[in-house]
Amino acid sequence: MRYFLSIIVVSLLMVACNKRLELVTSDALVKTKSKVLYRSVLDDNIPSGLSSEDSIIAAEHFIRSWINENLLYDIALKNINNKDNIEYLVENYRKTLFIYQYEEQLVNERLSKEIGEQALLDYYNNNKDKLKLERPLVKGLFLKIPVEAPQLSDIRRLCRSTNPVSWEKLENYKINNGLIIEFYIDNWVYFNNLIEIFPGEKMNKEDFNVHRKIIEKQDDNFIYFLNITDYLLPGDNAPFEYAKSIVQGILINQRKIDFLRKTKDDLYKRALDKGEIQFFN
Repeated sequence: MRYFLSIIVVSLLMVACNKRLELVTSDALVKTKSKVLYRSVLDDNIPSGLSSEDSIIAAEHFIRSWINENLLYDIALKNINNKDNIEYLVENYRKTLFIYQYEEQLVNERLSKEIGEQALLDYYNNNKDKLKLERPLVKGLFLKIPVEAPQLSDIRRLCRSTNPVSWEKLENYKINNGLIIEFYIDNWVYFNNLIEIFPGEKMNKEDFNVHRKIIEKQDDNFIYFLNITDYLLPGDNAPFEYAKSIVQGILINQRKIDFLRKTKDDLYKRALDKGEIQFFN
């Protein structure tokens, strides 16, 4: 059997280390009675990045497992004693899954709309001490400029300024000089996300200090600037704009039980009024 599978796999799975299997005229690979394994399914179940040899081994294993599973399933269908009970469990699980998915859809579509901005703000103001940061946040200005760009001294001066007029000049300058500029003046962003933009081989421990107002690094092609105008550290209270989505999730979970209970009660009453529910003696 191993030899037979190897022939199938080698002939049909001539793939490179990380290439997908190519479909040919017939996609069918193996058949057991009424069940067919297609090469596209096999392809989806082989991890990418494997060597040719490992791909063949993985394919052999999957094919053999698929065959064994379907052979056992066919025998089980014919010989299982409590088939009705299994069908009952399957139907119950299917029903539960549909209801759960629909309830989650209702909650996301309707309940989230009922929670207004003021409700979010009220909860936030009453629970600031429970909403702590786990990572540092910063506000500021990020620039990436080619090393050959003119007026670098002026760029440095404008970058270090907190005057909106200076930053407006930077915005105008970038159009003709390949300057990449991102303003984070009104929005908090993760400090680590900004640091990752800098060239890794040029960074050291001192650079990962959120207390530094200006961070400047250079590689062969670009100069990177970060002007930190404000920061929050781990353990500080999370700002409202950052905590807003978290607060919304908390309020949704708090109201979810009552919302679903009311939804079920309304559904029950409507069905009664329409005569869709009948009780028999």
